[in-house]
Amino acid sequence: MSRTILVTGATSGFGKAIAYLFAQNGYNIIITGRRQERLDAIKADLQQQFKTQVITLCFDIRNRQQVETAIADLKQQASRIDILVNNAGLAAGMSSIEEGSVDDWEAMIDTNIKGLLYITRQVAPLMKAQGSGHIINIGSTAGKTAYKNGNVYCATKFAVDALTQSMRIDLLPYSIKVTAINPGMAETEFSLVRFKGDEARAKGIYEGLQPLSAEDIANVVYYCATLPPHVCINDLTLTCLNQANAIYSMKDADKPILTK
Repeated sequence: MSRTILVTGATSGFGKAIAYLFAQNGYNIIITGRRQERLDAIKADLQQQFKTQVITLCFDIRNRQQVETAIADLKQQASRIDILVNNAGLAAGMSSIEEGSVDDWEAMIDTNIKGLLYITRQVAPLMKAQGSGHIINIGSTAGKTAYKNGNVYCATKFAVDALTQSMRIDLLPYSIKVTAINPGMAETEFSLVRFKGDEARAKGIYEGLQPLSAEDIANVVYYCATLPPHVCINDLTLTCLNQANAIYSMKDADKPILTK
């Protein structure tokens, strides 16, 4: 029986790479996002390349009603969900706390925390009923170590870390695995979104080092998801070779700098 994976925020970056890797390996794919045209393009490409079943769900994960409606509709199309990857998330702005944009704060809290909760609340009961499942939350090194001007973004990722630990406890009786994957610097649309489309500033974050790629994260997610049934990786943090944690990296061999 083919297994099914649901990936949120799958129109770019980690989510898109995860969808492609799992499709390549024979999984049925459910992808979500706010951009229908991207979802449609990814669906067509996955079906053409890998001949797999793909379902698209277009909604804003920050909107509780849209999430509930989408999953209710999904139940008519998919008999089970084996893996949920809570990937949808963003950073917005980078200001000292007294100068921060409240709009940016709300976007991060609504996406990174509330959105993760909304979708998990709908999918976890399905996994409980089927007696198995795996929830993989994409966190960040920013959820392990706070850094200057990271304030609210770091707080949301610390929350993801705490929620993952709590989910693991709550879902333990139902044979549901829960894993946190915490990437360091990875070159996707992340910095471009954070800096409101400023390409030069976004690219400057990665100058002088080789960051992680979306494919690197997808490979780690796939590894965690395909271990034997009795094995669960609870928490995994990864960085590129040039980064030690959320604060400290090497732009060259001799010059450590603050990266964020």
